[in-house]
Amino acid sequence: MPSAGAFYDHPLRAPVLAELHARPFMPVGTPARILHVAFLVDRVQAKADRAAFAALCVARGQSGPHRDAKQHRVAFGGAVLRWERHAEFTTYTWELPAEDLTEGGLPFHPSSGSLARTLLQVPQPGPLLVAVDLQLVTDTADALPLDRLFDRSSLARSDVEDGLAEVATDFQPDASGFVRILVRDRGMTDDAAGALIQRLLEVETYRTLALLGLPEAQRLAPTAARIENELSTLTREMRETEGLAANNKLLDALTSLAAELEADAAASLFRFGATRAYEEIVRSRLNAIGERAVSGYPTWQQFLSRRLQPAMRTCQAIEQRQANLSVKLSSAANLLRTRVDVELEQQNRDLLRSMNRRARMQLRLQQTVEGLSVAAISYYVISLLHYALEGLHARFEAWGLHVDIGLVTAVAVPLVALTIWSVVRRIRKGHFDEE
Repeated sequence: MPSAGAFYDHPLRAPVLAELHARPFMPVGTPARILHVAFLVDRVQAKADRAAFAALCVARGQSGPHRDAKQHRVAFGGAVLRWERHAEFTTYTWELPAEDLTEGGLPFHPSSGSLARTLLQVPQPGPLLVAVDLQLVTDTADALPLDRLFDRSSLARSDVEDGLAEVATDFQPDASGFVRILVRDRGMTDDAAGALIQRLLEVETYRTLALLGLPEAQRLAPTAARIENELSTLTREMRETEGLAANNKLLDALTSLAAELEADAAASLFRFGATRAYEEIVRSRLNAIGERAVSGYPTWQQFLSRRLQPAMRTCQAIEQRQANLSVKLSSAANLLRTRVDVELEQQNRDLLRSMNRRARMQLRLQQTVEGLSVAAISYYVISLLHYALEGLHARFEAWGLHVDIGLVTAVAVPLVALTIWSVVRRIRKGHFDEE
């Protein structure tokens, strides 16, 4: 067995183990006032935000977050500030001390607007998306007039933590822009209260982030409808159009539609994927708090299911619509491309036939020329032979030889012609063998 010192860690072991403890629940005592805000940030804004928060911590005599930390918690006077870095947003959560309600008093006083100056100690890193004012109070019987705190038409209320707490909200921003959440403590421990508060804040944060996909879906819906109509028109034209030029024009139109659709799908890919993930987180957090219905009021899960699910289905419908359109555009383009290829092959076949006819004509012409060239060369050779015999006639006579020049010339004609024809044929055959 190797000793402990002989083991070496996987490079990702530390971050994988630390991920389970990246955002732990913090105990919260009752009563308490929680102000929670979330800002959308890009990479540059997130880097600047971390630096600004670290500077604030140093200025208050506190240590800032580590370089790779995803959350950091510091105490400033009587308040506690919790900073968290997420994939596309940053949250700041202020835990403020709050006096318990006296008889006849109301929660959320002073207003969140008057407390907002506390949040301005950190420069705003990006556009504000989520703002929550959560108040944790002790259970003072059932005397709290919820109808005065919330809009009765959208009030969601339920018992949680096996009846040890009650949560209520109308999911509507108040005059200061904060969504109010009331938590009545009926005997929770500080740890249970901290876990419940964090889950409630996550429900509000992630349901808002999930709904960011709805405007994107609404923006893409008219484009998808137009592409569907144009695709229908182009497919009808495909049945009626003939000719390479017309088919090429249709293919260009289909390619342009496909490029436009893919550009929209690529631009919305992250948003729709994030929407699905955020909606799944909302459902898991609602299941974790274990709601029980309060008579006459919808639970948070019931209220959000009625309002959130239609938006999620709209996003899913647009995403599926884009996927179906992409398949149909690809099929139509492939069919049209096949037709264009067939027409090109037919043109190439006709061109080859024309070239074959011209080649045969050239071969026949060449054969004719070869026949004429054999005759011409034979004529010149016979002429040279005739001139040579005439020049040697006197010598033949001196030797006592009588040579009939005309007869010799006549006999040489077929021999010379046959020899030249044989040479020409051998040369032509040699060219064919090389090819």
